[in-house]
Amino acid sequence: MNRFDDKIALVTGAAQGIGRRVVERLLAEGARVIAVDRSELVFELEQGETLLALTADLEHYADCQRVMAAAVERFGRLDVLVNNVGGTIWAKPFEHYQAHEIEAEVRRSLFPTLWCCHAALPYMLEQGRGAIVNVSSIATRGVNRVPYGAAKGGVNALTACLAFENAGRGIRVNATAPGGTEAPPRRIPRNAAQQSEQEQGWYRQIVDQTIDSSLMKRYGTLDEQVGAILFLASDEASYITGTILPVGGGDLG
Repeated sequence: MNRFDDKIALVTGAAQGIGRRVVERLLAEGARVIAVDRSELVFELEQGETLLALTADLEHYADCQRVMAAAVERFGRLDVLVNNVGGTIWAKPFEHYQAHEIEAEVRRSLFPTLWCCHAALPYMLEQGRGAIVNVSSIATRGVNRVPYGAAKGGVNALTACLAFENAGRGIRVNATAPGGTEAPPRRIPRNAAQQSEQEQGWYRQIVDQTIDSSLMKRYGTLDEQVGAILFLASDEASYITGTILPVGGGDLG
């Protein structure tokens, strides 16, 4: 398919996992893509005229502004924004989190999406059109990830409110809520510390609960997650906004 011919799309968290596959699929469907990540692994995606790879720490608003400006300077506009930065750093019952860990989880999984929406919005408003897809999580109902779940709950609220404000101005805002997803091992882990046996057990509880909550009793694939993201980003979803689409094998999160 060529759903994204002549479309300019910016994807965050693009170096690994879901974000990387989103970039690959957008390019295959005709888009010109800005791939953004804090890791230099993102430069492995460099493909000449159709892709601009940038490094940035999107937990900081100035970096979000910089990448949006670079996208428009390179390609002239911004049609699609996929906010994919985020992910659990620690997995444990809430009473075991330290204050700085709670703050770090919220900074990682809420602020990059919040900041990027704010930084992209002026360009889309000037164009009178645009599509934003935020990657949330079904972990808004789950065990051992309360700060992460709270951050993704914030992403859901951001999605709904921003859609409400901008539906009449040509901008659609939606989110997917991925469930457990089979992906290659992360080359740069979110938490490099060695897990204790207890921490491994707490993470296993997440895996077990995720599978048990899924009607299909399995993890999804990268392409199953990316298919939903690309649908919401495409003109096929032109009458859909303010929606959080669970992609968790029947788990509604």
